[in-house]
Amino acid sequence: MFSKSQKIEFVKKMQQEINNYSTIGLVQIQNIPDKLLQKSKNSFKKDTKIIFARKKILLRVLEKEAKLKPLFDELKNNKVQYVILLTNDSAFEIFKKFKSNSLKLFAKPNQKSIEDILIKSGETSIQPGQTVTELKQAGINVQIQKGKVVIGTDKIIRKDEVITPQISKVLRILDIKPFTVSIIPNLIFYQDLLFNREVLNINKDKIVNDMIKSFNSALAICLQKNIINKYTISTFVAKAYNNAIYLGLKAQLYEKGIIEKLLLNAFINTITLNNSINSQ
Repeated sequence: MFSKSQKIEFVKKMQQEINNYSTIGLVQIQNIPDKLLQKSKNSFKKDTKIIFARKKILLRVLEKEAKLKPLFDELKNNKVQYVILLTNDSAFEIFKKFKSNSLKLFAKPNQKSIEDILIKSGETSIQPGQTVTELKQAGINVQIQKGKVVIGTDKIIRKDEVITPQISKVLRILDIKPFTVSIIPNLIFYQDLLFNREVLNINKDKIVNDMIKSFNSALAICLQKNIINKYTISTFVAKAYNNAIYLGLKAQLYEKGIIEKLLLNAFINTITLNNSINSQ
């Protein structure tokens, strides 16, 4: 336990530390496994600092910086456990590092499945015995074939379905970890801008694909409605040219660009007629 003077000294030191970093974040660590916290810490640069302390102390660290008031309010108004992150990495870079350091977890009894969980049919590495009884009690079609435990048919735990204690035990037996946990920063102050997790979680590939899809939809509407712009003009010019050629050929106009095609058609017709006569 820190003494009062030690706490005061710690707060002063951290308030000074904040000025040495371009990025200050507030990260929720409630129910985050220690293993994942350590994994994330090890992936950061050496100059990245994570401040672990009680809520009152963290509030003291943030209270004097007006620009960090949103972080202060977030911390003050929520009862979950937070840490303060100090780094010189960009907001998006640090968010990406946190997100990439995920951990697969076993399901606990009475948790809701966040997506379909498949217990696939086929041979297992389980030894025959009490485990087989537990699989059957969980509604798994299990058989013994040539001394090996085999799941006869697929079993699916649907999204939003409550995971029973029996299924939870079976998933552990089969080493199926259906849950993924990662540390997601709530707020990050970077270059005088505040970023929340929704903004930081923007997927670059998805945005590019959405933009391409929107552009193609807009282009299709312009072509349908004969709207001329720099993206449609080449298509309309090509269409007009092809229509002119078609009309010229049909009317047999002796104009440049058409006469050559009329001569080619005449030549092809002559060859066809000649072949027809010779074959008779």
